[in-house]
Amino acid sequence: MDFPKEHLEYLWSPWRVEYFQRNRSNEEDFFASAANTSNDASHLVITRNKNAFLMMNKYPYAAGHLMAVPYRRTGRMEDLSPDEVLDLWNLSLRAQLLLREVAQAQGFNVGFNLGTAGGAGYEEHIHLHIVPRWPGDQNFMPMIAGTRIIPEALMPLYEKLVAANAKLPT
Repeated sequence: MDFPKEHLEYLWSPWRVEYFQRNRSNEEDFFASAANTSNDASHLVITRNKNAFLMMNKYPYAAGHLMAVPYRRTGRMEDLSPDEVLDLWNLSLRAQLLLREVAQAQGFNVGFNLGTAGGAGYEEHIHLHIVPRWPGDQNFMPMIAGTRIIPEALMPLYEKLVAANAKLPT
């Protein structure tokens, strides 16, 4: 195979179009919807604590990308109560346990994107990202093709995470 190729190859991810084409107002809050739902699966919520919950990212950076989210809407870390901070941290630890078990994650990127300048795609409701990593998981695709490859569909992975969560102590 010679580089560059004479033709382009395409990887289709049509579910992403709804993310890019959405018209979002500041009043929209899919985190609040997930916080208040009676159907956790429809919002990809894995588990709940008193002050925060753990959910899958519908538009992940990597398979198994989870987010810990406080029930209360705020975009600023300093507005979080000590109990909210503790629940977010505990959910981050739980997420790592789940992802090691279910996805055999070998490392993690854990953190907040604060404000638009900090990379927050949704800055009005703070959330902690837990992104599983594996050696060699970032290859040439994002750099050359502007494409990420997500090897597992959301719902099958969601079901595995929920099942593994049910086996962990509360």
